[in-house]
Amino acid sequence: MGKLFGTDGVRGIANSELTAELAFKLGRAGAYVLAKDKKDAKIVVGKDTRISGDMLEAALIAGICSIGVDVLVVGVVPTPAVAYLTRAYNADAGVVISASHNPVEYNGIKFFNSKGYKLNDDLEKEIEDIILENKEIDFNPTGKDVGKRIEVKDAVKNYVNFLKDTIDVDFKGLKVALDTGNGAAYEAAPIIFKELGAEVEIINNCPNGTNINVECGSTYPEKAQELVLETGADIGLSFDGDADRLIAVDERGNVVDGDHIMAVCGTELKKKGKLKGNKVVATVMSNMGLDICLKEHDIDIVKTKVGDRYVLEEMKDSGYILGGEQSGHIIFLEHNTTGDGLLTALQLTAVLKESGKKLSELASIMTQLPQVLVNAKVDNSKKKKYLEDDIIKEEIQKLEKKFEGEGRVFIRPSGTEPLVRVMIEGKDKEEIKELAQNLAKLIEERLQ
Repeated sequence: MGKLFGTDGVRGIANSELTAELAFKLGRAGAYVLAKDKKDAKIVVGKDTRISGDMLEAALIAGICSIGVDVLVVGVVPTPAVAYLTRAYNADAGVVISASHNPVEYNGIKFFNSKGYKLNDDLEKEIEDIILENKEIDFNPTGKDVGKRIEVKDAVKNYVNFLKDTIDVDFKGLKVALDTGNGAAYEAAPIIFKELGAEVEIINNCPNGTNINVECGSTYPEKAQELVLETGADIGLSFDGDADRLIAVDERGNVVDGDHIMAVCGTELKKKGKLKGNKVVATVMSNMGLDICLKEHDIDIVKTKVGDRYVLEEMKDSGYILGGEQSGHIIFLEHNTTGDGLLTALQLTAVLKESGKKLSELASIMTQLPQVLVNAKVDNSKKKKYLEDDIIKEEIQKLEKKFEGEGRVFIRPSGTEPLVRVMIEGKDKEEIKELAQNLAKLIEERLQ
């Protein structure tokens, strides 16, 4: 990764690390790389509800317009809405200003190409090099050739209509509890479910610029659990700040995470003959219970590195249509080009309505195996050397053989801390806890 772009765009504390000056440069360099030679070029810009969004939006748009590119300003919309609207408006790129599920002091800038996909590494590096190496952009249109800011009034409506067209069932007779996390879904989510006939109970839909993700949304599902139990809702749906993730809650108040959602939707797609390649794509951090569930339903699972970009790459390369992460970042590639919390909510609720079953019954097809994570503290310079030690390797292999088919052992060095993370899944919580602690202790002793 480069010095500006991480796995999900440019992120940092707004007005400190991610400044207005940097936003201007990103807008200018991004427009130059993605759209400068195109006739009637235009870029879609959206944002979440953070207080810093206005500041960064103004600077970003100024940078884009300085290259002679028009900006379609869609306001507060979910990140996946920007991906869709970029395609729908035939724009040359899309940019979203958001830091997703992170606290309010953070913000981010993420680009999509004209097809609604995140930029590849080469394009990000090209933009980054212009900024970091202070390359002169000798392109300064004047007069009528300067870019214009164009307000788009019906962006949310267009996105809502697109989402509604992805299902062929209404939600009449269902009570749906929504927690929009005081984020980007606060307007679109209730509109969709009400227009589809559901009775809607909603909380955390009054963003004030500083309350995004504060003890609410998908990283704090307790609020949705409480709302479901208080109102007798059939399903609870909890979104993060930019609404690219969904965590659901069943009618009993139990959390239905991304793995369970993929299990429910994957088996339903297979039943309808729509699961391309008969495969679901997940990451190495998905619970082994998902593997077991899919295998029982004759569905194959493909595992990638942690990160939605790797899930998407595998899906695009191999033609699969369903993939995601335990965190609720689910991609229905048949409909959208990125993780989409509202799209996922509609797909899951559609299965609920069509089946006539309770969500707890649907989600019970997957049994989540107990999981234990223990950190082994080692010197930063040695944290990647655990596979070079024969005794550690032998112990890991012994455990892998023990849990084969009924659990797993997953070891990985931390990317930011002097730790080796030891994760074991299995049926007996006490047993895997003891084994994980023993392995972590062995790693610490051997790598001193």
